[in-house]
Amino acid sequence: MDVGQMQRRLLDYTKSLFMEKGVLDGQFLQLQQLQDESNPDFVVEVVSLFFEDSERLLNDLTRALDQPNVDFKMVDSHVHQWKGSSSSIGASRVKNGCIAFRNFCEEQNIEACLRCLQQVKQEYYLVKNKLETLFRMEQQIVAAGGSIPVLELSF
Repeated sequence: MDVGQMQRRLLDYTKSLFMEKGVLDGQFLQLQQLQDESNPDFVVEVVSLFFEDSERLLNDLTRALDQPNVDFKMVDSHVHQWKGSSSSIGASRVKNGCIAFRNFCEEQNIEACLRCLQQVKQEYYLVKNKLETLFRMEQQIVAAGGSIPVLELSF
């Protein structure tokens, strides 16, 4: 496959993450605009930090909700942190799941919190998989001597 085809595939794939699946929102495009020649790995680095934080928060939330007496303030604090980090990279479905999760923390509804944890975990692994695929596609284009095309969307 030539570089032009790879670039078109990347643009189509990226567009699908915004349009069809709603996995990402405009914040991800803003993040990409902060990347330049002086910092070509900016987006990968920021998203990698999001992955690390998310894994830690998932473990913390799982442990916290597994306690005999759940500390809902602590759970809410973890979910609030996850909402913020997912929002900062444009992971809209994770962010939206966290919003619902926080409402159940406020109600101190353990069953609903456990369901939300599973849902947000699913959304997180979906966006993680999609972004890892996106980054692999970008690496292949660069390895083939091409440049990463910029997606132009308006929200």
